[in-house]
Amino acid sequence: MVPFTALIGGFVAMRLLGMVGVDMLDGWQPALRGALALMFVVTGVPHFLPSSRRDFVAMIPAAFPRPALLVTMTGMLELAGAAGLLLPPLAPYAAIGLALLMIAMFPANVSAARRGLTLAGKPVTPLPVRTALQLLFVAAAVAAAV
Repeated sequence: MVPFTALIGGFVAMRLLGMVGVDMLDGWQPALRGALALMFVVTGVPHFLPSSRRDFVAMIPAAFPRPALLVTMTGMLELAGAAGLLLPPLAPYAAIGLALLMIAMFPANVSAARRGLTLAGKPVTPLPVRTALQLLFVAAAVAAAV
């Protein structure tokens, strides 16, 4: 639920900043891009923290080779995408890339939920809730792109 909180809370905070005069956040789309960037920093950084990294590696389905490399790559792509969202000429491409990345990573979330894994010592989000969140996150990324 931390990514959801980062997205919604970040959007509200950035929209408010736009309304009080921060020109670069004056509009729903720049605020959404900023909120998505915050969400991807929040989700990308743990890919490189030892305790979280172990949990992420365990989430990768057995059919995928080199799970540690996949965790490194997805973490790097999340952080690069977050940076791209903050650069107006790159933002639409970053948003679409992140939407595709979330779709590509969804099997790991399904696998983790079906196997009852934990993330940071807490059970992963149940699959129905995770699916709804994933749809919201992908929709937000697509909206940030157009």
